[in-house]
Amino acid sequence: MDKADFIHLVRLNEHASAENSGAYRRSLARFAALGYLWVVVCFVLAIVLLVMSGKALLQGPVKGYWVMLLLSGVGLLWSSVRALWLRLEAPEGSPLAPADAPLLFEALECIRKKTQGPPIHHVLLDSSFNASISQLPRFGLLGGATNYLTIGLPLLLALDRPRFLAVMAHEYGHLRGGHGQFAAWIYRTRMSWTKLYESMEEDAGLMAHATQTFLHWYFPRFMAKTFALARQDEYEADRIACKLLGRDVAGAALAEIAVKGAWLGREFWPLHWASAGRSLQPMGPFSAMRVLLTQPVRDDFARDALRQSLKEMSNLDDTHPVLRDRLEAMGARKELPQWSAKPAIDLLGASANTWLQRMDQQWCRDNASDWKLHHAYLRRVEERVQTLQASLLRNNADELTQLGDLKRRLDASADVRDCYVRALQLAPNHPGALRGMVRTLPDTDVAGRLDGLNRLVEVHAASTWWAASTAVQMLEPLVAAGQPYDPLLKQWRARLKQADEAERRAWNEMVDTRYFQSITRHDLNDFETGELQADLARCKPLRRAWLVRKNLQEFAYRRCYILFVELPGLPDGERYALCRSLERSLDLPGPVLVLWAGTDPTLQDIQKNTFDVTFARSVA
Repeated sequence: MDKADFIHLVRLNEHASAENSGAYRRSLARFAALGYLWVVVCFVLAIVLLVMSGKALLQGPVKGYWVMLLLSGVGLLWSSVRALWLRLEAPEGSPLAPADAPLLFEALECIRKKTQGPPIHHVLLDSSFNASISQLPRFGLLGGATNYLTIGLPLLLALDRPRFLAVMAHEYGHLRGGHGQFAAWIYRTRMSWTKLYESMEEDAGLMAHATQTFLHWYFPRFMAKTFALARQDEYEADRIACKLLGRDVAGAALAEIAVKGAWLGREFWPLHWASAGRSLQPMGPFSAMRVLLTQPVRDDFARDALRQSLKEMSNLDDTHPVLRDRLEAMGARKELPQWSAKPAIDLLGASANTWLQRMDQQWCRDNASDWKLHHAYLRRVEERVQTLQASLLRNNADELTQLGDLKRRLDASADVRDCYVRALQLAPNHPGALRGMVRTLPDTDVAGRLDGLNRLVEVHAASTWWAASTAVQMLEPLVAAGQPYDPLLKQWRARLKQADEAERRAWNEMVDTRYFQSITRHDLNDFETGELQADLARCKPLRRAWLVRKNLQEFAYRRCYILFVELPGLPDGERYALCRSLERSLDLPGPVLVLWAGTDPTLQDIQKNTFDVTFARSVA
């Protein structure tokens, strides 16, 4: 099923759910039963084949077709048993017992009684800024489930007790009685089919092929049909939270999570990892997080983060609705909340400090290798800065721009404007220096920043999208505050729309043309190559990589790249996800398309057409 058909089927089921929820659920139950029926029929057929072929082989001469039937029965039985008794991995985290946090477990039991939900068998504490309920089927598609509640320690540090309990009520709402039991059963079935589908992709043999044929037909249709129920269940869980804690508390919790989640990602974690430059040994983050998360978020950051969250649109990549849709469904206000003053970590009672220390130590152990790599990376950046600083009077525009960029990478508040001024004196139309100059101007210098962005668009068409998106992001809050920039905002939005179309054409050209067409050796300098190799070294499944430059007609002078990677031992689904993650995370001078060595392109094709190996993992 292609993506367009999947989207169409999702929309049809959303309409069916809205028009007649009962009929939609009955239809969904019948389609889910079809999957169970297929497994049971395969199991019975496998037993019949084994009995028939085994009896024939024991009582008469050995004939080839009976042997084939016996092997087919074994393969079919194995596929059926895997489906019926597939075991899923439990979520990770440190177990919490009632003796560790009696107040927390009393609150959870109170919520359970009010929602008429089943008991939670395991409560786990982890390092994520999140909370989640997981139901793991005990025996694959059959049998009951084990319930896990995973609580992120940062969430306990960020929210006060009522808002944290609103989050718990939302999670417990997924297990509520009545319709919730049906939704929970569908959720477990989705997990089981997903795991089975992924685990059988690499299987070979006649019976495996027959099983894969059914799964390729059934699995995407089941996921599309159940998508509407999964999203509907999120709204129902929000309704439970509003009923138990009030819509104002539940809405404020969502808004505070959105803002503080953005703050953690954009300010806290970069600052924490920057301390690797001063210390080779990792430092635990949670003790500092406990202090900082109780302080009010800076007003301009908070307003921007909330505005960006409210602009997000729901999509089919996630069954969770976006913030705007959830707040509107609650009837809650779309505004910044009063910040939580007393964090909910007091629910852990006297053991709170012990858990903070334990989680800090665990984080240091888990991140020791990455911390050392980041320490080495920051040292390389510092050495490069020192080299460029020593030759300051001889540096060209590229080197001066790189000096400013690297200084800001080490310290986001560093005053590097002089680097870009000197670069522009040598090369007045240097796009990197123009971008750097715009970044260094204060937010209050709207005219200066817009002048720099206009100049960048005029001299470097490939930077139009960055310039337009920067201008729109800058002007939107000013217009919302009543300042007279509406005509300029409309102009930049029009530019952004045109730039989006150009970027889409450029990306389609990257993806649709033959992989080895219009490529040349990559143009990274020694420092950039070293940084790429360091980034690739962190990707543990990756064995080798080849980087080439891709020359595009849409943006003839843009630096674009294709990275071919060898990922042995991974299923295609994990390879796909890893390649998309690398495209987002790699720090290259231009966009990159990441492709793995498989059937197309093959490893032999890559080795033949891509010049030299860029990265190769050493084998101890």
